[in-house]
Amino acid sequence: MTAGMTATPLMRKPLDQTDLKDWGVISTMIDGESRTSGKLIHKGPNGQSECGLWVCTPGKWNCHVTRDEFCHFLEGRCTYVHESGEVIEITPDTAAFFPQDWRGVCTVHETIKKVYMIR
Repeated sequence: MTAGMTATPLMRKPLDQTDLKDWGVISTMIDGESRTSGKLIHKGPNGQSECGLWVCTPGKWNCHVTRDEFCHFLEGRCTYVHESGEVIEITPDTAAFFPQDWRGVCTVHETIKKVYMIR
């Protein structure tokens, strides 16, 4: 590499990752206790952008997306219901974009694993 260049952050085989950090319980639980964990691939200056792997166990919670988020769900099943009533069924290998201020309810039926990008 030339001076001043940095390596490109990457994660190979996200489903095989085992060294995940405990990110705690979802704070807006309605039913159950969804625990989250994950691993960052990259976090931008001042936290303006972030990407990584996110894992969430079953439960039901209020969801408010505070910044644009792109998700590629790799494993598990969940249902997002937008406050307008739109129902989004998530199954493995589903990609979705949640715009800033998306609000609704998420029900995780089977532990989900996703790679995500927030900006």
